[in-house]
Amino acid sequence: MKTVVSKPAITLLLVGAGLLLSAHDVISTKITWSREISRIVYKRCASCHREGGSAFSLMTYQEARPWAKAIKEEVLERRMPPFSAIKGFGELRNDRAITQEELHLIADWVEGGSPEGEPSLMPKVPDFSAPADPADKPPKTGAEVVVDGRLELTHPETFVGARAKSLAEGASVKAIAQLPDGAIEQLIWIYDYKPKFDQTYYFSKPLSFPAGTKIETYPAGGSLALLTKK
Repeated sequence: MKTVVSKPAITLLLVGAGLLLSAHDVISTKITWSREISRIVYKRCASCHREGGSAFSLMTYQEARPWAKAIKEEVLERRMPPFSAIKGFGELRNDRAITQEELHLIADWVEGGSPEGEPSLMPKVPDFSAPADPADKPPKTGAEVVVDGRLELTHPETFVGARAKSLAEGASVKAIAQLPDGAIEQLIWIYDYKPKFDQTYYFSKPLSFPAGTKIETYPAGGSLALLTKK
C-alpha cells in the first residue's frame, strides 16, 4: 500500500532537519571557549555581562554559546566592549578595547563552530567582590578645558583625562598637542561615539604641557573636554 505524505508534513520534516543541522555546527577550529574565548570574555566583558552586572551573563559556555554570532558581530563592528577610544592613539588607563588578536580569535571561534573544549582548562572566575586595586582608582580632577578646533595654552597645564563634549552620536574626534618646540603628542581618538556609553578616559600618566602648547581637535564639529589635575 502506497503511503502519501502531505505537503505540510514534508515542510515540517524539512524545518526540523534544518533546526537539527543548525544545532550541531561542524567544528573546524582548535580555538575553544575553555582555553581562549572565556579568558577574553572575563577580561573584556565580564564586568558588565555577569550575574548582578548591568547586562545578561556570558560567564559560562552555556550562557555564551547562543550569543556567539552576535558577539562576533558586536566586536567586529567595535560596538562592544563599549570603549570608544582607539587603541594606540595616546596611552590610556584601564583600556578595555579589544585587541586585533582577540578579535580574530573570537571570529575564528564562531566561524569554526564555537566549540566548548576541555572544561578543565577554564580560567579562574573573576572575583568582583574583591576590593579595587588602589592603582585603578581614577585620579582627582580639577577644571575642564574645552577644545573645539584649536586652543593655545597661556600657562602650563597638566591633564589627567578627556571626555567627549558636544559630540554627535556616531561622530569621531582626535586630539593632538603641538609643543612649542614642534614636537607632536597624540592625546586621544574617540571613534563612533555613543552617548549612552559616555565616559571619561584617563591618561596612563598625567600629561604636562608648557605655555604656548597648541591643542587641536579634528575633524570640525568635534570637541573634547580635557580634565586638569586637581
